[in-house]
Amino acid sequence: MPLSMTKIAFGATSAGSLRQWLESHAPLGEARLTTRYLPKRHEEMVGGSLYWIHNRAIVGRSPLIGFMDNGQGRIWIRIEPRLVAVQSIPRRAHQGWRYLEEADAPRDLGEGMDEADAMPAEMLGELARLGLV
Repeated sequence: MPLSMTKIAFGATSAGSLRQWLESHAPLGEARLTTRYLPKRHEEMVGGSLYWIHNRAIVGRSPLIGFMDNGQGRIWIRIEPRLVAVQSIPRRAHQGWRYLEEADAPRDLGEGMDEADAMPAEMLGELARLGLV
């Protein structure tokens, strides 16, 4: 079972703007995020994903390609330049990234479904808190 990670979609105004940013990197074949340290469990992350948090909820995931030293004392998190819609679940904001076990990861949404754009994250978080989703 691959290990994944969560990260805040810093600078994104919506799941749609995050999707546009990711897709703008498609010609390069990957998008890169900078982090200070290589995850200690990076070998377990082969086949995992980076789950994006926006407005206190996980809104989607990008499959992980790997990690690479950027030559300036930092690490690049290399991800596929696409956003896979997932069943949104509430998640608190945090700095940097956090590990996410496969058992705790949200399910992918079916073809044609896009919950990330259909329901505001605040509303989804409140519904989840009430046990309605």
